[in-house]
Amino acid sequence: MAAGLVTPDQLRGPRYRRVYPDVYLSSDASLDLYARSRAAYLLVRDRGGALVGYSAAALLGVDCAPRGAPAEVVLPGAARRHPGLRAYRARLADHDLTTAAGCRLTTPARTAWDLARRLPLVEAVVAVDALAHRGAFAPADLLARRAGEPGARGCRRLAEVVGLSEPRAESPMESRLRVGLVRAGLPVPHAQYVIADEYGFPLARVDLAYPVAKLAIEYDGAHHFDARRARLDRQRDADLAGLGWRTLRLIDDDLLAMPQTVCRVGGLLGMPPAELV
Repeated sequence: MAAGLVTPDQLRGPRYRRVYPDVYLSSDASLDLYARSRAAYLLVRDRGGALVGYSAAALLGVDCAPRGAPAEVVLPGAARRHPGLRAYRARLADHDLTTAAGCRLTTPARTAWDLARRLPLVEAVVAVDALAHRGAFAPADLLARRAGEPGARGCRRLAEVVGLSEPRAESPMESRLRVGLVRAGLPVPHAQYVIADEYGFPLARVDLAYPVAKLAIEYDGAHHFDARRARLDRQRDADLAGLGWRTLRLIDDDLLAMPQTVCRVGGLLGMPPAELV
């Protein structure tokens, strides 16, 4: 308005939507977590604020937040409450901060440290998997940090989170599936396992695998239901079957019915239900 690019009436009209005080977005733009987080940064930028938690993850290109997650910021001083915004009061060290998309935010390692200490176990592993896959840090680094900050809230469970984490995981649902299988008593599967033919030529890379049992497990998201992708999947499954591999394809419903899924996988591994919890 000060630059004369928009009038008050235009700003309040159908062309724009108010996200936070003095922060507006074009009405035809998607107001997802990425957009809400950038809007939140504009709200706190001049007060020394930064993006943290799921907002930092979103701007780092990591998709691990639940649908409808609020934007998250940290400020050195008190913060006012706004709908769709979660604010924390803290001072962060320079080595815990980076920039992305013109915003100041926590590094992948610091973001993982924050999320791992406050999320439920499975979602904590999902966040650490995704951030470690994207960032230049190992999950075990979180335990080293805990040694230097033994009194940090929520750090008692970090060893369990780190023990279940796998930076090679390539999607949140893959992480949830792996953790569900392991917590139910099944052996730890290999993540992103490359299956080669008798000449050593790679044929496929599968989400999870039990090589001894020659069992491949794939999580099929929505894009796998495209006709062309489904045809390619069937051909690859046939190629793997020629090498003695079985492929178990799972969808969202299978993760929601995890006890039954565990029994299916356990049966394919030759484990009786009595061995599973």
